[in-house]
Amino acid sequence: MKTTPHPQVLGKAPLGIGPRHNGRRDRKSITLHVKLEVLRRLEEGEKLTQIARALGLAASTVASIRVNKDRIRASSQAATPVSTTQLTRCRGVLMGRMERLLSLWIEEQKRQNLPVSTLLIQDKARRLFAQLQHEQGGGAQAETFGASNGWFARFKVRHNVLLTDEPAVADAQAAARYPPVLRAILEEGCYSPRQVFNVDETGLFWKRLPERVLLALEGTAGPGPKASKDHLTLLLGGNAAGDFKLKPLLVYPSENPRALRGCSKASLPVVWRSNRNDWLTPSIFQEWFTGCFCPAVESYCASHGLPHRILLLLDSAPCHPVHLGGLSAHVRVEFLPKNTSALIQPMNQGVIAAFKAHYLRRTLSQLVQETAGADRPSVREFWRSYTVMTAVDNIAEAWAELQPATMNSAWRKLWPDCVPAGAPEPSAAPQLRHSVVALASHAGLGDVAEADVAHLLQARGEPSPGSIPRQDVEGGDVSGSGLPCEAGKGLASRRPESDLMGATGDVETEGAGVGALRPEHLAQALSHFAAGLRVLIENDPNRERSLRVSRGVQCALAHLRELHRERRRQARAAVGSREAP
Repeated sequence: MKTTPHPQVLGKAPLGIGPRHNGRRDRKSITLHVKLEVLRRLEEGEKLTQIARALGLAASTVASIRVNKDRIRASSQAATPVSTTQLTRCRGVLMGRMERLLSLWIEEQKRQNLPVSTLLIQDKARRLFAQLQHEQGGGAQAETFGASNGWFARFKVRHNVLLTDEPAVADAQAAARYPPVLRAILEEGCYSPRQVFNVDETGLFWKRLPERVLLALEGTAGPGPKASKDHLTLLLGGNAAGDFKLKPLLVYPSENPRALRGCSKASLPVVWRSNRNDWLTPSIFQEWFTGCFCPAVESYCASHGLPHRILLLLDSAPCHPVHLGGLSAHVRVEFLPKNTSALIQPMNQGVIAAFKAHYLRRTLSQLVQETAGADRPSVREFWRSYTVMTAVDNIAEAWAELQPATMNSAWRKLWPDCVPAGAPEPSAAPQLRHSVVALASHAGLGDVAEADVAHLLQARGEPSPGSIPRQDVEGGDVSGSGLPCEAGKGLASRRPESDLMGATGDVETEGAGVGALRPEHLAQALSHFAAGLRVLIENDPNRERSLRVSRGVQCALAHLRELHRERRRQARAAVGSREAP
């Protein structure tokens, strides 16, 4: 029996024959870079169909990008340099804000050496989303978010996230390949070492000292005062020549802390900005770039007769917007390759570590100076009076103490030609630990373990102070004054050993019993000087002026302090000899 074949419908394959097609078309993802290119062409007046043909996109895709241009531009400001070349889909504004805050939180956790895991990130993402949803209200309540594993995998790719158990391995090959690339950029733009800059952010626990120092100062056998968790973020940088350091940018959790009442922020020796979590956000960085960096380098070029042409090198941190290069016609912004910051970024080659070493030593010197002697405040009283304003002054002084040779030598790996031939390599000797221990011993504070100092510096997010350049460690003042001796420049121009020897020589020539000043006289005089400086610093609205005056006075008082210490030692020795049988 023959069967009659069913007639085929024109243009359709018979049932069960040939490939089966899904009713849905495959969705094509495009990079954020391509979306921005579409918007650029649209702004230049190019027709929609021409853009679609040129970029190989559907006309409907180009039209959709045009409709969502505001959301795309908002996403570009939050994107890292890596994520702009990765496949992305335009998500809601709420999700974009949440992911931006989450990536900043992860960076802060890593900066403080705190654990970061998948579960912690997912939990933080859910809480951030709920918080933003509550703040926004209205239609945002309808949007849901579960922080699924799929979302987390895509989030890691978008923001280049590596977990604690997935350590970022420094890419030595990429670091070795980049100096020739930089050399080509330098030759193309005819940049000199004075015109090339690098900046990097770092966290600072501004109210923390080694625990054994506190125990020795307090003279207690108990656990002693708890380590403070007061934290702020700094942005530090300068040029490759080393002769121009940028004014530090400080991000603090409060815009108007009590310690700053009555003080003009414009007169501070730092650029003051606030963020609830003391994070350096893309918006703060962009405002600093346009309002502080560009005017500062323009003034620098004008004062030194240089062409107004600057190259700024940055790493690919989430807080560095990718569009900075388009905000100034005179500043070119280049990003270092991923995972090379620890190997070649100049600020990470001992500059930030040296700054923190100076800050730690200055804070300890100040504490010893203020609490030594009878009728002086206790350590706890001093610590309660140590405000963020005092920390700002110490930050400015510690940053000023960094020598130009230190700033310049940090470029040796990235740009060897800009470092003079024969310039000494940064010393790996633990000079900072020795100086802090010597300071504590000199002030009669007992033994302080070097391991405590190293642990404290590592807790601040920097490597062991073994990488501190020798010239920075030796350029400070361990005599106890805590302030440099060259008031005009804000830099220590003499080695502390010479100050100590000079002061000791004065003590020896005077003699202890020929109508000499007694310890109580010196303590009273020094106390009056300190009280007068506090009145000046607390009431002068011009912080830079009061700091200059304070530096000059402290320099003049350095010998008196050493004389006071020597008189006290002589008095104790005399009492001991009389009591001996």
